Amino acid sequence: MNPYEFRFEKLPNPVLSPSDGGFDSKNVYNPAVVKRRGKTVMLYRAEAKEEEITGRIGLALSEDGIRFIKHPEPVMEPEYGWESLGVEDPRIVRIGKTYYMTYTGYDGRTARLCIATSKNLLNWRKHGVVFEEFPFLKNGKPNWTKSGAILPEKMKSGPFGGHYIMYFGDSNIWLAYSRDLLHWEYEKEPVLRPRGHLAEPGPAPILTEEGILLIHSEAFYEDGKLVYYTHAALFGREDPRKLIWRTEEPILRPTFDWERYGWVDNVVFAEAMVEHGGRYYLYYGGADRHVGLAVGTIKLGSSQKSSNV
Repeated sequence: MNPYEFRFEKLPNPVLSPSDGGFDSKNVYNPAVVKRRGKTVMLYRAEAKEEEITGRIGLALSEDGIRFIKHPEPVMEPEYGWESLGVEDPRIVRIGKTYYMTYTGYDGRTARLCIATSKNLLNWRKHGVVFEEFPFLKNGKPNWTKSGAILPEKMKSGPFGGHYIMYFGDSNIWLAYSRDLLHWEYEKEPVLRPRGHLAEPGPAPILTEEGILLIHSEAFYEDGKLVYYTHAALFGREDPRKLIWRTEEPILRPTFDWERYGWVDNVVFAEAMVEHGGRYYLYYGGADRHVGLAVGTIKLGSSQKSSNV
């Protein structure tokens, strides 16, 4: 029995696309989205035409969560050696008065999970690479940690009581824990293994009565092509390492031309979800070129096919 029913409808057109020129003239995708002072704030990965930089972070504002106005300049750019080619794929939570951004720092060889903080979403202080060493190999390379999704409240009990937790990685998904959101330790065994090519965490997890709900991406080879889908998994409320359930059928799949053809074909890649007007707005990258939006509900109880492994 599936504890949740996901009913999302994708808007037929992107809500954000590349500009004619400038730092986001080639691709805009894989955004973080938060609410601030009644507005929807999107921070998105941006790439420019005829450049090697694989990511800067741009900002856009919206009154309704659908129509966005871009800030003219990036709010984060590569600075350090570990991110020399790109700052990519932000995910953001607000805890207290501080925004915590996890993002990918890419040096042309390794994709590392990094953290930055801000009070206003415009000015960011970088705190560096989260795990200097990580032994699991990805593409034959160590220290590939890439992405992380933080639960924006402390665990109250269980083995991680008094700690924040984060799901991270982009091959398997691992669990990390921290008391201050800046210094993290990780569990050595993955908590979610891919059923296909890879699995990667999406928006911030949600603590529910049934457990911790994590929306994530999974990629599968189909007819020789890699296809990205959006899925969900439920972990233990007391023990966030314990996988209780995961979807078999995807929440989102590539269907529109702008999701099927782009910089990387056949991709819907969800990284942000906010509540708006009683519904969930799930933002995602489409074919690594545009930002899409799916609007819907998550309700208890369903006959949707699911897996208990």
